[in-house]
Amino acid sequence: MEILWWQILLLTLYSGYQILDDIQFNMFGHPVFAGIISGLIMGDITTGLIIGGGMQLTILGVGTFGGASRIDANSGTVLAVAFSVALGMNPQQALATLAVPVASLMIQTDILARFTNTFFAHRIDTKIEQMDYKGIERNYLYGAIPWMLSRMIPVGLALAFGGSVVRRIVHYLNGDLKWLGDGLTVAGAVLPAVGFAILLHYLPLKKHYPYFILGFIITAISVTLFDGLSSVGTAVASLDKKFDMSFSALPMLAIAAIGFALAAMEYQRTSQAKVTSRSLMGDGETKSDEEGEIEDDEL
Repeated sequence: MEILWWQILLLTLYSGYQILDDIQFNMFGHPVFAGIISGLIMGDITTGLIIGGGMQLTILGVGTFGGASRIDANSGTVLAVAFSVALGMNPQQALATLAVPVASLMIQTDILARFTNTFFAHRIDTKIEQMDYKGIERNYLYGAIPWMLSRMIPVGLALAFGGSVVRRIVHYLNGDLKWLGDGLTVAGAVLPAVGFAILLHYLPLKKHYPYFILGFIITAISVTLFDGLSSVGTAVASLDKKFDMSFSALPMLAIAAIGFALAAMEYQRTSQAKVTSRSLMGDGETKSDEEGEIEDDEL
């Protein structure tokens, strides 16, 4: 199928919005939301969830500190979902061949947007000296334009004119270079594990390893148990037509709730320990402790 003009328009507008959401509101500016919205626009939310969720897991351990730029996972997700649905690409293959490379290339447009914004920053400095409050507000809002264009222009051009290029790539990957296409599909499936590894590298795992082990065991046991119940329910339903009860797999919300409960227990324990230690120590020791070295779990 071809990407229709209104789909190109909506995806381009969303690519401009998502960067503003990412740097200001931080509500829907994540790859998983980019996958859902792109999937809805393209008419295949399943593919959007697979690519968006995979990209979200891939960048779990990737962050931006200070004024540093990072890969634009949202734009990569938008293009990967659009071409995956339009050209019938394997979602894992689209994740490896489109989402990650595009996200890395978009670092350059991010830097360009930051440089362009200095023009409006200098104008704001001038307006401050002139006590022109309306001018300050206008130039502050103008600063959103470079950010939006830095995503809208590349995404719009890629969607409008890049279909033929991607189609040729898909043809070769699934034809003459099938071995490479299969390898990239496997690489796309492994990328979320890489994101987890990066995240675990920065987490204070040595200090809280019991919770990590406990969470892994609870998840493994629960998934196995619910999968077994689902299989039993399917078998019984095939034998007895009156048996209409359905068994569903363990929802991720339940696993997230277990993790939240364990995190809350740890937070309460550490908070109580700090209150107790402060009550036992003098004011001088408390002050020196507060101004001391930052613990690894506070980084």
